[in-house]
Amino acid sequence: MKIALYYAPATCALAPYVTLTEAGADFEVRPLDFRKRQNFTPEYLKINPKHKVPSLVVNGKILTENVAIHQWVHQNFPNAKILPADPWDELQAIALHSWCASGIHPYLSRINNPAKVCDTAGSSDSVVKVATEFLFENFKIDDDLLAGREYFFDHFTAPDAHFFWCCRRATQLRVDISAFSNVFSHFKRMQERPSVKKLLAYEKQMNEGFAKTA
Repeated sequence: MKIALYYAPATCALAPYVTLTEAGADFEVRPLDFRKRQNFTPEYLKINPKHKVPSLVVNGKILTENVAIHQWVHQNFPNAKILPADPWDELQAIALHSWCASGIHPYLSRINNPAKVCDTAGSSDSVVKVATEFLFENFKIDDDLLAGREYFFDHFTAPDAHFFWCCRRATQLRVDISAFSNVFSHFKRMQERPSVKKLLAYEKQMNEGFAKTA
């Protein structure tokens, strides 16, 4: 099986990199430099016309969107248990993963680039303020879900990887998440997983390579 993951630094493609690593999958990473708009090249738009990452290519077949990609990983590497074995818990994990993608990620995007959603002069500070308030509302819910737990379920699952990206992206955008003690503990705990350490080392190497060709 030939597996390729299209990846860009700081993006939510972090999540499938981590879960594919957790699954022991043999996969190739194909890096994209968004600063050079490599995600808008004709070649990449044929792979993903949404010009986003992640994109997973398996034996020439293309799959996009984190929730779907993680379903594929779970189906093809069931021993990795990146989704819970119990059918109801599996659905709950998919719900959590979907929430990261659609309920948390958009607010991070607004904080990162407020002009993308409102180009009215002087609106950026207001967009960031409101987006941060909604982001914190979501983090409070997650903080309650993680109370007394190391992960969202009784072991690491795909939602943990995606939520780690949400927390990491928040900190990269200088959003202080330390008030959410369970969320912050989860964030620190995830950084100790070998799969995450491998990802962070790879991303550092990738950024250094991009800098040399800037």
